[in-house]
Amino acid sequence: MSDADAHIIEAAGQSWPLARPFVISRGAKTQARVIVVRVADAEHAGAGEAVPYSRYGETVEGALAALRAIEGPVDRARVAALLPPGAARNALDCALWDLAAKRAGRRAWQLMGLAEPHPVLTAYTISLGSPDEMAAAARDAHALAFLKLKLGGDGDAERIAAVRSARPDARLIADANEAWTPDTLAPLLEAAARARVELVEQPLADGADEALAHVARAVPVCADESAHTSADLDRLAPKYDAVNIKLDKTGGLTEALVMAQAARARGFKIMVGSMVATSLAVAPAMLLARDADWVDLDGPLLLARDRVPGLAIEGGRISPPQAELWG
Repeated sequence: MSDADAHIIEAAGQSWPLARPFVISRGAKTQARVIVVRVADAEHAGAGEAVPYSRYGETVEGALAALRAIEGPVDRARVAALLPPGAARNALDCALWDLAAKRAGRRAWQLMGLAEPHPVLTAYTISLGSPDEMAAAARDAHALAFLKLKLGGDGDAERIAAVRSARPDARLIADANEAWTPDTLAPLLEAAARARVELVEQPLADGADEALAHVARAVPVCADESAHTSADLDRLAPKYDAVNIKLDKTGGLTEALVMAQAARARGFKIMVGSMVATSLAVAPAMLLARDADWVDLDGPLLLARDRVPGLAIEGGRISPPQAELWG
Protein backbone atom coordinates (compact mmCIF):
# COMPACT_ATOMS: atom_id res chain seq x y z
CA MET A 1 0.00 0.00 0.00
CA SER A 2 1.45 3.37 -1.01
CA ASP A 3 1.96 6.12 1.57
CA ALA A 4 2.38 8.75 -1.14
CA ASP A 5 -0.52 10.93 0.07
CA ALA A 6 0.76 11.17 3.63
CA HIS A 7 1.78 14.55 5.02
CA ILE A 8 3.74 15.57 8.10
CA ILE A 9 1.26 17.06 10.55
CA GLU A 10 3.56 17.46 13.54
CA ALA A 11 7.27 17.51 14.37
CA ALA A 12 7.92 18.32 18.00
CA GLY A 13 10.56 17.95 20.67
CA GLN A 14 9.87 16.35 24.03
CA SER A 15 11.83 15.79 27.25
CA TRP A 16 11.38 12.71 29.44
CA PRO A 17 13.03 12.64 32.88
CA LEU A 18 15.26 9.69 33.74
CA ALA A 19 14.86 7.62 36.88
CA ARG A 20 18.54 8.32 37.72
CA PRO A 21 21.46 9.99 35.90
CA PHE A 22 22.69 8.06 32.87
CA VAL A 23 26.49 8.19 32.77
CA ILE A 24 28.82 7.08 29.97
CA SER A 25 32.43 7.93 29.08
CA ARG A 26 31.33 11.10 27.23
CA GLY A 27 29.20 12.56 30.05
CA ALA A 28 25.94 12.31 31.96
CA LYS A 29 22.32 13.23 31.36
CA THR A 30 19.16 13.37 33.45
CA GLN A 31 16.57 13.50 30.70
CA ALA A 32 15.88 11.97 27.31
CA ARG A 33 15.35 14.61 24.64
CA VAL A 34 13.44 13.13 21.73
CA ILE A 35 11.63 14.20 18.60
CA VAL A 36 8.18 12.92 17.67
CA VAL A 37 6.84 13.00 14.13
CA ARG A 38 3.22 12.40 13.16
CA VAL A 39 2.07 11.78 9.61
CA ALA A 40 -1.46 11.45 8.35
CA ASP A 41 -3.68 10.99 5.34
CA ALA A 42 -7.39 11.81 5.22
CA GLU A 43 -8.33 8.99 7.63
CA HIS A 44 -5.34 7.67 9.56
CA ALA A 45 -2.27 8.89 11.43
CA GLY A 46 1.06 7.33 12.33
CA ALA A 47 3.80 8.31 14.76
CA GLY A 48 7.53 7.81 15.15
CA GLU A 49 10.11 8.86 17.76
CA ALA A 50 13.86 9.33 17.56
CA VAL A 51 16.79 10.73 19.52
CA PRO A 52 19.15 13.25 17.87
CA TYR A 53 22.64 12.45 19.16
CA SER A 54 25.35 15.08 19.59
CA ARG A 55 28.09 12.49 19.00
CA TYR A 56 26.89 12.40 15.39
CA GLY A 57 26.50 16.17 15.07
CA GLU A 58 22.75 16.13 15.65
CA THR A 59 20.53 18.38 17.78
CA VAL A 60 16.83 18.32 18.51
CA GLU A 61 16.52 21.77 16.97
CA GLY A 62 18.37 20.78 13.80
CA ALA A 63 16.34 17.60 13.33
CA LEU A 64 13.07 19.48 13.76
CA ALA A 65 14.16 22.17 11.31
CA ALA A 66 14.96 19.52 8.69
CA LEU A 67 11.57 17.89 9.15
CA ARG A 68 9.62 21.15 9.11
CA ALA A 69 11.34 22.15 5.87
CA ILE A 70 9.73 19.21 4.04
CA GLU A 71 6.71 20.26 2.03
CA GLY A 72 4.10 18.17 0.27
CA PRO A 73 3.43 14.43 0.38
CA VAL A 74 6.01 12.10 1.91
CA ASP A 75 6.74 8.44 1.32
CA ARG A 76 9.68 6.28 2.31
CA ALA A 77 11.52 6.73 -0.99
CA ARG A 78 11.23 10.53 -0.80
CA VAL A 79 12.29 10.55 2.84
CA ALA A 80 15.43 8.56 2.00
CA ALA A 81 16.26 11.06 -0.75
CA LEU A 82 15.60 14.17 1.36
CA LEU A 83 17.18 13.23 4.69
CA PRO A 84 20.51 11.59 5.55
CA PRO A 85 20.63 8.62 7.89
CA GLY A 86 19.97 9.83 11.42
CA ALA A 87 17.27 10.73 13.88
CA ALA A 88 15.08 12.93 11.68
CA ARG A 89 14.82 10.28 8.99
CA ASN A 90 14.26 7.57 11.58
CA ALA A 91 11.29 9.30 13.18
CA LEU A 92 9.68 9.95 9.81
CA ASP A 93 10.39 6.48 8.40
CA CYS A 94 8.88 4.80 11.47
CA ALA A 95 5.86 7.12 11.40
CA LEU A 96 5.22 6.11 7.79
CA TRP A 97 5.39 2.41 8.68
CA ASP A 98 2.93 3.02 11.53
CA LEU A 99 0.60 4.84 9.17
CA ALA A 100 0.85 2.06 6.58
CA ALA A 101 -0.08 -0.54 9.18
CA LYS A 102 -3.09 1.45 10.35
CA ARG A 103 -4.27 2.02 6.80
CA ALA A 104 -3.95 -1.66 5.95
CA GLY A 105 -5.50 -2.87 9.19
CA ARG A 106 -2.50 -5.21 9.60
CA ARG A 107 0.62 -5.26 11.74
CA ALA A 108 3.79 -3.67 10.41
CA TRP A 109 5.70 -6.95 10.58
CA GLN A 110 3.10 -8.51 8.30
CA LEU A 111 3.46 -5.70 5.75
CA MET A 112 7.21 -6.29 5.74
CA GLY A 113 6.92 -10.03 5.32
CA LEU A 114 8.68 -10.68 8.64
CA ALA A 115 8.09 -13.40 11.19
CA GLU A 116 5.90 -12.39 14.10
CA PRO A 117 8.02 -10.77 16.85
CA HIS A 118 8.08 -12.39 20.28
CA PRO A 119 9.29 -11.35 23.75
CA VAL A 120 13.06 -11.05 24.09
CA LEU A 121 15.44 -10.46 26.97
CA THR A 122 16.91 -6.98 26.93
CA ALA A 123 20.10 -5.91 28.63
CA TYR A 124 19.75 -3.41 31.48
CA THR A 125 22.39 -0.68 31.59
CA ILE A 126 24.60 -0.04 34.62
CA SER A 127 25.91 3.52 34.30
CA LEU A 128 29.60 4.35 34.53
CA GLY A 129 30.82 4.84 38.09
CA SER A 130 33.39 3.57 40.53
CA PRO A 131 33.78 -0.20 40.87
CA ASP A 132 31.88 -0.12 44.17
CA GLU A 133 29.09 2.03 42.72
CA MET A 134 28.65 -0.22 39.71
CA ALA A 135 28.72 -3.35 41.86
CA ALA A 136 26.02 -1.87 44.10
CA ALA A 137 23.89 -0.96 41.08
CA ALA A 138 24.28 -4.50 39.74
CA ARG A 139 23.17 -5.94 43.09
CA ASP A 140 20.19 -3.59 43.14
CA ALA A 141 19.20 -4.99 39.72
CA HIS A 142 19.05 -8.50 41.17
CA ALA A 143 15.78 -9.25 39.37
CA LEU A 144 17.42 -8.63 35.98
CA ALA A 145 19.54 -11.42 34.50
CA PHE A 146 21.27 -9.51 31.68
CA LEU A 147 23.38 -6.42 32.41
CA LYS A 148 25.29 -3.97 30.23
CA LEU A 149 28.22 -2.16 31.82
CA LYS A 150 29.13 1.35 30.72
CA LEU A 151 32.91 1.67 30.88
CA GLY A 152 35.27 4.63 30.71
CA GLY A 153 38.91 3.59 30.27
CA ASP A 154 41.06 3.85 33.40
CA GLY A 155 39.80 1.43 36.05
CA ASP A 156 37.68 -0.65 33.70
CA ALA A 157 39.29 -3.96 34.70
CA GLU A 158 38.35 -3.24 38.30
CA ARG A 159 34.81 -2.21 37.32
CA ILE A 160 34.27 -5.41 35.36
CA ALA A 161 35.64 -7.60 38.16
CA ALA A 162 33.55 -5.82 40.80
CA VAL A 163 30.31 -6.30 38.89
CA ARG A 164 31.08 -9.94 38.19
CA SER A 165 31.77 -10.51 41.89
CA ALA A 166 28.50 -8.79 42.81
CA ARG A 167 26.49 -10.69 40.20
CA PRO A 168 28.04 -14.10 39.49
CA ASP A 169 24.69 -15.20 38.05
CA ALA A 170 24.22 -12.46 35.44
CA ARG A 171 24.97 -12.36 31.73
CA LEU A 172 27.26 -9.40 31.09
CA ILE A 173 28.08 -7.27 28.08
CA ALA A 174 30.14 -4.06 28.17
CA ASP A 175 30.26 -0.78 26.26
CA ALA A 176 33.41 1.34 26.31
CA ASN A 177 31.97 4.12 24.11
CA GLU A 178 35.36 4.66 22.41
CA ALA A 179 37.20 5.15 25.75
CA TRP A 180 39.97 2.51 25.39
CA THR A 181 43.29 2.92 23.59
CA PRO A 182 45.31 0.53 21.42
CA ASP A 183 47.69 0.04 24.37
CA THR A 184 44.94 -0.93 26.82
CA LEU A 185 42.89 -2.93 24.33
CA ALA A 186 44.38 -6.41 24.81
CA PRO A 187 44.63 -6.36 28.62
CA LEU A 188 41.09 -5.01 29.00
CA LEU A 189 39.70 -7.62 26.61
CA GLU A 190 41.48 -10.25 28.72
CA ALA A 191 39.90 -8.79 31.87
CA ALA A 192 36.51 -8.98 30.16
CA ALA A 193 37.15 -12.60 29.20
CA ARG A 194 38.06 -13.53 32.78
CA ALA A 195 34.75 -12.05 33.95
CA ARG A 196 32.79 -13.98 31.31
CA VAL A 197 31.72 -10.83 29.47
CA GLU A 198 29.98 -11.92 26.27
CA LEU A 199 30.64 -8.85 24.12
CA VAL A 200 32.49 -5.52 24.22
CA GLU A 201 31.05 -2.61 22.26
CA GLN A 202 33.20 0.01 20.52
CA PRO A 203 36.38 -0.12 22.60
CA LEU A 204 38.31 2.24 20.30
CA ALA A 205 37.33 5.49 18.66
CA ASP A 206 35.65 5.40 15.28
CA GLY A 207 38.33 5.95 12.67
CA ALA A 208 41.09 4.95 15.10
CA ASP A 209 40.17 1.30 15.47
CA GLU A 210 42.69 -0.35 13.14
CA ALA A 211 44.31 -2.09 16.12
CA LEU A 212 41.25 -4.32 16.34
CA ALA A 213 42.36 -6.05 13.14
CA HIS A 214 45.72 -6.96 14.65
CA VAL A 215 44.90 -8.17 18.16
CA ALA A 216 43.59 -11.52 19.34
CA ARG A 217 40.10 -10.63 20.48
CA ALA A 218 39.57 -12.57 23.71
CA VAL A 219 35.94 -11.39 23.66
CA PRO A 220 33.87 -10.62 20.55
CA VAL A 221 33.91 -6.91 19.70
CA CYS A 222 30.87 -5.01 18.42
CA ALA A 223 30.88 -1.87 16.28
CA ASP A 224 28.52 0.85 17.46
CA GLU A 225 29.78 4.37 16.77
CA SER A 226 31.58 2.91 13.73
CA ALA A 227 28.47 1.20 12.30
CA HIS A 228 25.64 3.34 10.97
CA THR A 229 24.28 1.82 7.76
CA SER A 230 24.85 -1.16 5.48
CA ALA A 231 27.40 0.93 3.56
CA ASP A 232 29.78 0.66 6.55
CA LEU A 233 29.88 -3.12 6.75
CA ASP A 234 32.67 -3.95 4.31
CA ARG A 235 35.23 -1.72 6.05
CA LEU A 236 34.26 -3.15 9.46
CA ALA A 237 34.69 -6.80 8.54
CA PRO A 238 38.37 -7.26 9.50
CA LYS A 239 37.97 -5.45 12.83
CA TYR A 240 34.64 -6.39 14.36
CA ASP A 241 32.71 -9.55 15.12
CA ALA A 242 29.28 -7.90 15.53
CA VAL A 243 27.42 -4.70 14.71
CA ASN A 244 24.98 -2.74 16.83
CA ILE A 245 22.02 -1.77 14.65
CA LYS A 246 20.16 1.28 15.96
CA LEU A 247 17.34 2.91 14.05
CA ASP A 248 18.62 6.36 14.99
CA LYS A 249 21.86 5.57 13.12
CA THR A 250 20.37 3.79 10.10
CA GLY A 251 17.71 6.44 9.62
CA GLY A 252 14.77 4.18 10.28
CA LEU A 253 13.44 0.68 10.10
CA THR A 254 13.67 0.49 6.30
CA GLU A 255 17.48 0.70 6.22
CA ALA A 256 17.84 -1.22 9.49
CA LEU A 257 16.25 -4.27 7.86
CA VAL A 258 18.62 -3.96 4.89
CA MET A 259 21.58 -3.63 7.23
CA ALA A 260 20.60 -6.66 9.30
CA GLN A 261 20.33 -8.87 6.23
CA ALA A 262 23.63 -7.58 4.83
CA ALA A 263 25.39 -8.02 8.17
CA ARG A 264 24.26 -11.63 8.46
CA ALA A 265 25.42 -12.31 4.91
CA ARG A 266 28.90 -11.05 5.87
CA GLY A 267 29.08 -13.20 9.00
CA PHE A 268 28.51 -10.53 11.61
CA LYS A 269 26.56 -11.21 14.76
CA ILE A 270 23.91 -8.62 15.52
CA MET A 271 23.01 -6.49 18.47
CA VAL A 272 19.83 -4.43 18.27
CA GLY A 273 20.09 -1.30 20.36
CA SER A 274 18.50 2.07 20.90
CA MET A 275 19.16 5.41 22.52
CA VAL A 276 17.52 6.30 25.84
CA ALA A 277 13.95 7.03 24.78
CA THR A 278 10.34 6.05 25.32
CA SER A 279 8.52 2.94 24.17
CA LEU A 280 7.49 4.67 20.95
CA ALA A 281 11.13 4.82 19.81
CA VAL A 282 11.90 1.27 20.93
CA ALA A 283 8.77 -0.39 19.47
CA PRO A 284 9.92 -0.52 15.80
CA ALA A 285 13.25 -2.07 16.82
CA MET A 286 11.34 -5.03 18.25
CA LEU A 287 10.83 -6.21 14.66
CA LEU A 288 14.61 -6.68 14.44
CA ALA A 289 15.09 -8.05 17.95
CA ARG A 290 13.49 -11.41 17.24
CA ASP A 291 16.59 -12.72 15.46
CA ALA A 292 19.30 -10.67 17.20
CA ASP A 293 22.15 -12.22 19.15
CA TRP A 294 21.96 -9.49 21.80
CA VAL A 295 19.16 -7.03 22.52
CA ASP A 296 19.73 -3.69 24.25
CA LEU A 297 16.36 -1.93 24.25
CA ASP A 298 16.11 -0.87 27.89
CA GLY A 299 15.40 2.81 27.23
CA PRO A 300 11.91 2.72 28.78
CA LEU A 301 13.32 1.05 31.92
CA LEU A 302 15.66 4.01 32.44
CA LEU A 303 12.87 6.62 32.45
CA ALA A 304 11.06 8.02 35.47
CA ARG A 305 7.86 7.47 33.45
CA ASP A 306 7.00 6.12 30.02
CA ARG A 307 4.26 6.64 27.47
CA VAL A 308 0.86 5.09 28.02
CA PRO A 309 0.41 2.61 26.52
CA GLY A 310 4.05 1.54 26.61
CA LEU A 311 5.95 -1.65 26.02
CA ALA A 312 5.38 -4.42 28.56
CA ILE A 313 8.69 -5.28 30.26
CA GLU A 314 8.78 -7.90 33.00
CA GLY A 315 12.01 -9.14 34.55
CA GLY A 316 13.94 -7.66 31.64
CA ARG A 317 11.81 -9.52 29.09
CA ILE A 318 10.33 -7.04 26.65
CA SER A 319 7.18 -7.85 24.66
CA PRO A 320 6.33 -6.64 21.13
CA PRO A 321 4.27 -3.44 20.91
CA GLN A 322 0.53 -3.42 20.90
CA ALA A 323 -1.05 -1.79 17.85
CA GLU A 324 -2.17 1.16 19.99
CA LEU A 325 1.48 2.09 20.58
CA TRP A 326 2.98 1.50 17.12
CA GLY A 327 2.73 -0.65 14.05
